[in-house]
Amino acid sequence: MHIVVLGAGALGVYFGGRWIEAGVDVTFLVREKRAAQIKETGLRINSTHGDYDLENPRVITDPGAIESADLVLVSVKGFHLEGTLDHLKALTAKGACVLPVLNGIEHISVLQEELGKANVIGGLSFIFATLNDKGHVEQTGDKHELIFGALEPSQQKICNELAEISESAGFNGKHSSDITWEIWKKYMFITALSGVTTAANLPIGPVREHPETLHIADRILREMQSLAMAYGTTISDEEVEATIKNVNSLDREATSSMHKDRRKGLRLEVDHLQGGAVRLAEKAGVDVPYIRAVLGLIKPFEIR
Repeated sequence: MHIVVLGAGALGVYFGGRWIEAGVDVTFLVREKRAAQIKETGLRINSTHGDYDLENPRVITDPGAIESADLVLVSVKGFHLEGTLDHLKALTAKGACVLPVLNGIEHISVLQEELGKANVIGGLSFIFATLNDKGHVEQTGDKHELIFGALEPSQQKICNELAEISESAGFNGKHSSDITWEIWKKYMFITALSGVTTAANLPIGPVREHPETLHIADRILREMQSLAMAYGTTISDEEVEATIKNVNSLDREATSSMHKDRRKGLRLEVDHLQGGAVRLAEKAGVDVPYIRAVLGLIKPFEIR
């Protein structure tokens, strides 16, 4: 299998690098600036699951340099998705299926409309990772999970192949039989975690110490549960309770990638996450007052 990783951020380099470590054919398709940095400093994974240097990774800036591909891992931020569509159209024309692992859920319908339903696989990831000043991956914590699954019956074959090659890669790969449920469950979790930590400008530890603040996260989880139900996906009360336990088990200094971006003064995914939830709620007639409030609090910091 030839996998193209679109974007060499922390997530893309981590999973792409672990595939390379397992002997998979991987190409990184990046912007000129990132290509120059990789040429100068290389690519390295610093991880609680073992470090790895990517020796002479294949890095290109033009999809025209690719003759054929089987899969494209899309790991860009939500606000960069529109800028990738031309590349994705070029690669699907060469036989590739697209595996987006963005947060949220609106991007699935966007990609299906632009690329065709048969070409878009469902996916998500759980990992705490960032890039250091050299552009190398710094992965922390236990989680390094990539979940994928077919959204159309025709995609079962490539999902089976992806599961097979991921077995020997240095991360937890999961082939889900209900990927839509997995995506909604992650969307529920990340909307609450990113919302409360970014709005409070605090990691999860201090949030948990104030019941009034933690209550906001709980209410967002419940609103997302109702929203998923409105779109045909059932998330049980037990799953919500398990998510709350997960939040309570996180390291005190753990926080969301959106909060990290706020602290760095970078652009935030608030429109893609909380904004997307509000748009979906309006279409379905679901009331989400806590998500609306957090959206309003974070919005002034979206672009710095």
